[in-house]
Amino acid sequence: MTSNTTSPKKKKHPRSLFYRISAWLHLWLGLVTGIIMVIVCVTGCLYVFIDEIKSFVNPEFNIARQDKPVLTPSQLSDAAAKIFPDKKVSYATYQQGKVVTVGLGEGRRGNISLYLNPYTGALVKKEVKEKGQTDFFSFVLSGHRFLWLPYKIGRPIVNYSTLIFVITLITGIVLWWPKKWTKSTRERSFQIKWGASFKRVNYDFHNVLGFYSLFIVLAIGLTGMVYGIEWYSKGLYWVTSAGQTLPDYKDVKSDSLQANKFYTSRTAMDLAWKKVITQVPEAQGFYYGYPDTADAKSAINIYIYPTAGRYYDNMSFSFDRHTLKEFPAHPVYDVKFSEASFPTKLRKMNYDIHVGSILGLPGKFLAFFASLIGASLPITGFIIWWGKRKKKPKNTKVAKAKPIVKKTAVVEESIT
Repeated sequence: MTSNTTSPKKKKHPRSLFYRISAWLHLWLGLVTGIIMVIVCVTGCLYVFIDEIKSFVNPEFNIARQDKPVLTPSQLSDAAAKIFPDKKVSYATYQQGKVVTVGLGEGRRGNISLYLNPYTGALVKKEVKEKGQTDFFSFVLSGHRFLWLPYKIGRPIVNYSTLIFVITLITGIVLWWPKKWTKSTRERSFQIKWGASFKRVNYDFHNVLGFYSLFIVLAIGLTGMVYGIEWYSKGLYWVTSAGQTLPDYKDVKSDSLQANKFYTSRTAMDLAWKKVITQVPEAQGFYYGYPDTADAKSAINIYIYPTAGRYYDNMSFSFDRHTLKEFPAHPVYDVKFSEASFPTKLRKMNYDIHVGSILGLPGKFLAFFASLIGASLPITGFIIWWGKRKKKPKNTKVAKAKPIVKKTAVVEESIT
């Protein structure tokens, strides 16, 4: 009797199942959201340097600092009224060394922007947008946030595509990680082989540049989802605060029963501004929203930026437009950065991390190049997948003729 034993099967690597799952997710999730993330990343690249580009294109927007206070809210309102007497002021925003931007017209942001000298109120430039008209950076931001689709449709698509993109980044590091660290695997993992074929260079771009940009792109993606996915935003705060609930943000409203009893909107704005600037004399920027004179419940909102070009250390104040009563500060968004807890600081830094300004200009460059690489990953990944899909199986050589008995035995074995 002949033995029917077979050779023992080679034991699979313990991570092989996890690896295959990661590869499947990486491929198909990447294909589903690829074009969306190309748009989101490219528009993000452009928006990172919005302040620098505006200053370069409009050098007249740069106003040297003077040793005197900037104009008060009522003075800015008067300067705007000389140009458009029939329009109401919606907001004003300022960064030290720049012009003051005053928004007028209907809606929260208005449709007219006046750029004024912050010390004299002199007009530097004006922009009037017709209905449906938009400027370059507004167009870029619309693509970044909702793909130029209706907001309620495009916004969820961008939000959850970003979540999927984060998953592909995590699975990507699983695929990138070598089974064994040798000289050859280190070279493949960390170096681009420039002299190789197009397929190899494309693969290296995807593999190597993807690794180098991984943590920055992850940070950008994770902070971006804070603005669009409510359960993620609250969950992130819950995790970082060891189980605390993120307090809801509620719009404050003035007491309409006190209208015309104490202060006019003009007087209240100036008094509120004086009160705020007394508390934060080092402020290098501000944003304040003028109350809507047609709405007795609208309030005065003032944001102060102690550091030019950064937003994480901002402080916000809200006042009743009729009584000048200050509303209680939000326990997360309105507190002073130096006095905030770790989860609160992290939440306040979210925007600066997202655009890279947390590290100043070098951080913006890192965010720019990382986003550019992020935009290339779906493209290089698609080329890799398409190349494998189109690859034809190699022709196998015809085996030499063997004895009839053995050939028959093989055929019989395959049938049974």
